Amino acid sequence: MTPSFRRGAIGAAVSLLAASAAYAQSETTPNAAPTLQEITVTGNPLGATDSIAPTASLKGDALLLRSQSTLGETLDGLPGVSSSYFGPNASRPIIRGQDGDRIRILQNGGGAPDASALSYDHAVPVDALVTDRIEVLRGPSALQYGGSAVGGVVNVIDNRIPTEPFDAAGSFGGRADLGYSTGNREKNGGVVLEGGNDRYVLHVDAFDRESGDVSVPIELQCSKPGSPGLARRICNSANQAHGGAIGGTLFFDQGWIGASASTYRSTYGTVAEDDVTIGMKSDRYALEGEWRPGGFFTSVHAKLSHTDYRHTEFEGATAGTTFANKSNDFRLEAKHQKIGNFEGLIGFSSESNRFSADGEEAFAPNSRTRANAIFLHEELGTSWGRLSFGARTEQVKVTSLGYPEDPSVTRFAIGERDFNPHSAALGALVNLAPQWQLTSNLAYTERAPKDYELFANGPHVATAAWEVGDPSLKKEKSTGLDIGAQWKSGPNTARVNAYVTRFQNYIGLTSTGRELDADGNVLALPGTPDALAEYAYNGVRARFTGIEANGNLRLLGTDGFSKMNDGSTLDLEWRGDLVRAINTDTGEPLPRIAPVRVGGTLAYGNGPWGARVGFDYNAAQHRVPEMGARETDAYTLWNAALTYRMKVDRANLTWYARLDNITNKLAYSATSILTTTVYPNAPLPGRTLKVGLRATF
Repeated sequence: MTPSFRRGAIGAAVSLLAASAAYAQSETTPNAAPTLQEITVTGNPLGATDSIAPTASLKGDALLLRSQSTLGETLDGLPGVSSSYFGPNASRPIIRGQDGDRIRILQNGGGAPDASALSYDHAVPVDALVTDRIEVLRGPSALQYGGSAVGGVVNVIDNRIPTEPFDAAGSFGGRADLGYSTGNREKNGGVVLEGGNDRYVLHVDAFDRESGDVSVPIELQCSKPGSPGLARRICNSANQAHGGAIGGTLFFDQGWIGASASTYRSTYGTVAEDDVTIGMKSDRYALEGEWRPGGFFTSVHAKLSHTDYRHTEFEGATAGTTFANKSNDFRLEAKHQKIGNFEGLIGFSSESNRFSADGEEAFAPNSRTRANAIFLHEELGTSWGRLSFGARTEQVKVTSLGYPEDPSVTRFAIGERDFNPHSAALGALVNLAPQWQLTSNLAYTERAPKDYELFANGPHVATAAWEVGDPSLKKEKSTGLDIGAQWKSGPNTARVNAYVTRFQNYIGLTSTGRELDADGNVLALPGTPDALAEYAYNGVRARFTGIEANGNLRLLGTDGFSKMNDGSTLDLEWRGDLVRAINTDTGEPLPRIAPVRVGGTLAYGNGPWGARVGFDYNAAQHRVPEMGARETDAYTLWNAALTYRMKVDRANLTWYARLDNITNKLAYSATSILTTTVYPNAPLPGRTLKVGLRATF
């Protein structure tokens, strides 16, 4: 996109803030009475009102007040969810201690591959400014999405292909956002517009985000040209991002069909190196439709998408290594009519990826991955609840193409591996009383090794390591059990889930104890300048155990301990989680696991006003591997937010202010690879005030 287009997106947002529109769109506010989690297709493909699998959803003002520039930081702090935090510009969600290719990131329920699982400094090309909601499915029960979902699923939903028609008379609406943050001098804006009638709906969105280096509570060294040698900012943490989409849907009597085209562009600093920036682009084209024939199959839903992803790592103004990933994703689901109390679906999915890396820091070869799968999901309704069953079988072919750009590079193995993963899951939901539900999930999952786990062999500067794959790796196999309970009485809720997952062949990077030079030669004398520690992918036995809990307690107001005559409410939102992960072959802890976390927020609401103040406590993390990891200290981050809602003509305006890390606490993330490699230069952001305005119409 051109700079003028980007400025136009901001201008459009400004204009829309003052405009009246055709209708008012209501959204969930943080101060509204909480209800049991709304479940969508991610948590249950049949659209049941209650989910057997543990699920969380962010939308409306709840998403607005949590949103950050990266997906991982936006979701960090949800039960069981942390962040891989590679500075403020790149992070993926970590769910129950598992990250990378064990967490499947979807866009509107379909694949949108990038290179973020390959390296921690590679960002996820999505932005919350044009996102309607984000759903998080924890645990290995989402086998319909494959072995890469063994840790969980994150589904980013943006409605770029509308799935519901408007009224016959026609209507128009949308939203616009403007925001500014002090800690990194970020300016952002976004606009989403939708209009149509009962036969067609059109969607357009655009966003722009620009920020400087992030402030922190300590002076850090910086050798970037033009920057001070010492500053209370994370060196090279500035970011520019912009993008947009256009889509539309045609509706007919027995279904609908729609298409969309979207783009994402970003240029950001990689904080591990002062002079390295990444220029990223991702273009995605999608086609989706549903047919309701009315026979045995009540609906047939299909999705087809093509993603063209590329980013180049620049050293100063010089282009370095370029990573590219071109992919196609197809998914077909057919729901059948009820057979007695049984209802369910059968599906087929096909994915193909062509990955390439060209440059001195290409630590993985060019490769091609193809995967086809058949899956089914069935549910049995009973007088006391529901039972569910799912199964999936896949065929995966991973091919290493070596380094065709330079045949003299021979360190990459060339070959092909075939895998046939199988997975199955059982689940149950029991209604004990009107206020109580019990859930359980048992899943066996197999995952085919990824291309880099099989064939990597090169310097990975972002992790300060020389990574070596193993072409003989076998399938990763795991068995997971989750048991949960939830209670609801008016605005008061409580949820708790306990889980254990055992891996027979957990594929991870472990230190070999050797050091290599830039050409891959083993060094006889450790500690040589610019040496890289050697890490190898191998399979070990591992065990993940944990517990998550969260809920809401009404203190004042309706159904509270004390009544309020003015209609105001005061709620206590509480949360906490714990995960333990160990290599059962050696008894050592696995790296980058979140410590015990506890948090609480007081949420006050009175008419148009809302106020929140809370804390998040992270315990010290001393359970780290003996080699290649650092312990982290405990810390508590305080935060607050203030909102005011008003109506102008037929537009709803939400003014908000959010203050993060109120005490300007110096803190380091236990789940970040930066904590291991460049610990002094990678703290969490310091005190930041964000102010903004959202208009919905």
